Amino acid sequence: MAAVRRGHRQGEPGTLSREQELELIDVLRGVHPDEFGLDEELWTRQSLTTLIQRQFDLAMDAGTVGAYLRAWGLGPREPRERACGLCVGAVERWVRSEYPAITRAAQEHSAEVYWIGRVRLRGTMPAADVISAVSSRGRVRFMVTTPGVDAPLPRDFVLRLSGAEERTVHLIVDGSWPKNEWPRRLPRRIVLHPLPSCGRALAAA
Repeated sequence: MAAVRRGHRQGEPGTLSREQELELIDVLRGVHPDEFGLDEELWTRQSLTTLIQRQFDLAMDAGTVGAYLRAWGLGPREPRERACGLCVGAVERWVRSEYPAITRAAQEHSAEVYWIGRVRLRGTMPAADVISAVSSRGRVRFMVTTPGVDAPLPRDFVLRLSGAEERTVHLIVDGSWPKNEWPRRLPRRIVLHPLPSCGRALAAA
């Protein structure tokens, strides 16, 4: 589960030990940066770097923190990588036919486009889900939860993507959640779009 920069091993200076990494995941579970006095709605590479400094007195560079996030399954992915093998063709057709209209609508409203998905971290007790939103510009925002049975897409996560400024956002939701598990009665500034899926995305994550 751990990841470090090329040329460094886990636990060496400038990296987290496995015990520290698991402790970090537990610290992140169910809490947001503003609860630590940080000026972020959701966790980012920058806010996580600050937390690591505070929690472990470890000055870690942004590249190494990014490597941990990629090892957790967070980061930019091609649309076909967000689909199970049975859905790749449908996703590729969707990207050609539907996605251009979403990006045009976002541009008209000066809105951000995010791709939302979920991965389950192995080797944690209890298990942990990392719910992430990756912008079309490659910026990652995330939260860590304890997975429940048929846990819905968290409403708080979706609202926080819009921010205190109440920005308009277009959110592309992968197959981690069927539509009946999406939050209801969202503000009009938050627009959800389903990525074609047969519901196997989380199992394959």
